[in-house]
Amino acid sequence: MKYTFSSNLKQHIEGIIEQKNALGFPYIASERVLKNFDDFCLANFSEEQHLTKEIGQAWAVIRSGEKTSSFQNRIAPIRELAKYMNRLGFDAYFIPYDFTPRRKGRYVPHIFIDAELKQFFSATDRFGENERCRIRHIAVPVLFRLMYCCGLRPHEVRLIKKENIDLASGMLKIPESKGHKDRLVMISKDVLEICRKYYDKTKDEFPSSEYFFPAQLEHGNCYSANWVRKMFKICLATAGMTEFSGNKPRPYDFRHTFATKKMYEWMMEGKDLDAYLPYLSEYLGHTKFSHTAYYIHLVPEIFPHMAEMDFGQYEALIPEVDDSET
Repeated sequence: MKYTFSSNLKQHIEGIIEQKNALGFPYIASERVLKNFDDFCLANFSEEQHLTKEIGQAWAVIRSGEKTSSFQNRIAPIRELAKYMNRLGFDAYFIPYDFTPRRKGRYVPHIFIDAELKQFFSATDRFGENERCRIRHIAVPVLFRLMYCCGLRPHEVRLIKKENIDLASGMLKIPESKGHKDRLVMISKDVLEICRKYYDKTKDEFPSSEYFFPAQLEHGNCYSANWVRKMFKICLATAGMTEFSGNKPRPYDFRHTFATKKMYEWMMEGKDLDAYLPYLSEYLGHTKFSHTAYYIHLVPEIFPHMAEMDFGQYEALIPEVDDSET
């Protein structure tokens, strides 16, 4: 076998390759496709144990410039994998032969301007108290500030454990992040002081909870992803932010805003992006350097007054990645 596989479908992928080889099929091109599929599953569906419909249809998105023949060559080995798994008694989604390729354009995230950030965080500070959720109004302003100021993914901030945040030094450990890679994040002094005050007010509510943001209705467990989205929408409404020219903001867009503004800051200071991007990539916990370079194409669109700058020198860094990879 030419490649090493690492996703939860590893056993089945290796099994079908061995079976095809045993039957006399070289299966070289298909093995390469299956390797790409394995990487795709690891990056986007790392917890999934089965070949689900969601995985199959996400893989069946036709890529920019991809010909129909190339698309079919990319889909065929995944159909074979599904049939192989079904024969062994495992549930696996089979992409229908008459399946119409889905087309997905590059998602353009909402990059918050300074005035919007001020509006939003002012709204978090006015978040109403709730008898059933006594510390919710205290948690919301801190949770979203950490998300933005540290460029965290939504799930990373809500899953922070007390043992992983050092309120003395400001060191935050993000364990087993995307790509199964631990990373350390430094919290700025002003945000760290907010975190300290939050903890002083809430530490006695759930002393046995392992989470820094314990949810009262979850008996000290972490908040859910739906809860974060719901609180985000409430804050937008409270801030009067209801009309947007592009895509509606999502919690994840705080991370995009953090990265884009940091690059903008470096460009304004005349710093060499080739030298600084690796630091940003490490800070954000990207599995591939190209995922960080993705933000370069956003800067001219978000900051029109930078149109005079020469972005041509960075063109080689700009990849074709979708929003789920960042």
